[in-house]
Amino acid sequence: MTNSAVIHLIDDDEAVRRALAFLLGTAGMAVRVYESGQSFLDVLDTAQAGCIVSDVRMPGIDGLELQRRLKERGVTMPVIIMTGHADVPLAVEAMKSGVVAFIEKPFSDDVLLSAIRTALNKYGKQAAASSEVDQTRAKLASLSAREKQVLDGLLAGHPNKTIAFDLGLSPRTVEVHRANVMTKMGASSLSELVRMTLQAGS
Repeated sequence: MTNSAVIHLIDDDEAVRRALAFLLGTAGMAVRVYESGQSFLDVLDTAQAGCIVSDVRMPGIDGLELQRRLKERGVTMPVIIMTGHADVPLAVEAMKSGVVAFIEKPFSDDVLLSAIRTALNKYGKQAAASSEVDQTRAKLASLSAREKQVLDGLLAGHPNKTIAFDLGLSPRTVEVHRANVMTKMGASSLSELVRMTLQAGS
């Protein structure tokens, strides 16, 4: 995730944008700069995944409003807010709305770089977990109606004989369906099958 991630830098001060873009580029990070929250929202649908670093006070859409709009649109990229000393209460409000970190100006280069790396690592883990859940849900959707009934019995902790009785099937037929469920789900054990299914929210 961090190798292909882009840092989306939003600040209405051109000098700040240039300085921070240079810093991030020197640190080996890909950077895209925007002069306003609106200019970023305008390209959001095609924006490459990464981390958003925004000033809190900007004309038009400020950092807080930007965070609210991103949240409304289901954006999961981590957001870091840069703030002046007097803006700390605003930054706290931003944290409550989902911002991963706020950095008080003036800050050292290392503080910003560390915050970005931490945010990207966290986002990378969340994205990987989300991808795994999506894959599990797709596998669950591929099960036949009968296989889903057998799976429900397994999740309830019932042995094959009980599942067979409840469904009016022979134990051998349940064994076949159970084997099919394990194969389709890619589970090597019953405990793994249970874990996968529960994580997928089924």
